[in-house]
Amino acid sequence: MLAPEILAQIKAIQIRTQGLVTESLAGDYESAFRGRGMEFEEVREYQPGDDIRHIDWNVTARMSAPFVKQYREERELSVVLLVDVSSSGRFGSRRKTKSEVAAEVAALLAYTAIKSNDKVGLIVFSDEVELYIPPKKGRGHVWRVIREILTHHPRRKGTDIEAALDYLGRVIRRRAVVFLISDFLDATFEESLRIAARRHDLTAVTVTDPRESELPRIGLLELQDSESGEMIVVDTSDERLRRGLLERTAVREEALAGMFRSHGVGELRVETHRSPVEPIVRFFRRRERARERWC
Repeated sequence: MLAPEILAQIKAIQIRTQGLVTESLAGDYESAFRGRGMEFEEVREYQPGDDIRHIDWNVTARMSAPFVKQYREERELSVVLLVDVSSSGRFGSRRKTKSEVAAEVAALLAYTAIKSNDKVGLIVFSDEVELYIPPKKGRGHVWRVIREILTHHPRRKGTDIEAALDYLGRVIRRRAVVFLISDFLDATFEESLRIAARRHDLTAVTVTDPRESELPRIGLLELQDSESGEMIVVDTSDERLRRGLLERTAVREEALAGMFRSHGVGELRVETHRSPVEPIVRFFRRRERARERWC
């Protein structure tokens, strides 16, 4: 049985998400992501402007007039959500923690995929894979995915993105649309990222909080690493410390962005103090424009 507060949280996310997943958002999603391939539909008489590579020469010979093959895109996709539940996700300096924002992003993506009749699967991980739900269709299935994300109690504190991506490669054999939702506080996953990006349409969803790059000026502050447990005391009034934190954050973010670009991984950034809807819409539309250029 679910605790009343958890049930209320799930219902609130479901209601809010269903309201946000409008026809427009679903349309942006469908335009942004290709189906599994092109399926032959019929032949029709050639018209000026048709691609001559699609001429069906057998039918053309029989009919003594040029005919072309028509294809339609196979729309159904498998969408897999890889959600990081390591202890660093419990941090949040505003209304929501990073893990709560990750759950909301996962819900939005899941509902958008279901609205387009795609399948949705889930992999929950810390420094090990803790839960796998195979891709399926249906609103009831999405309810289960959201419930599992919100009610899952992590067994471990650390982060191992490499292990999650390697597991993805073992359980999802066909090409899928994959969203890796994490704060990416991990250092040794580039090779697994490269392999996963070759097999799947992979997007990294980076969840951040403003206090990770800018501390409040409140003097001495004791901080604890949520994954290692290490404690340190810092002087938040020290200008060099504050500037150094900003610079290190910028360097880390640029290194991540460069790694994603070099391996053809899409990047979507969301923050704990802002709604994730607008970044998701912008990402879908960037994808759509890029797809039009490819075509």
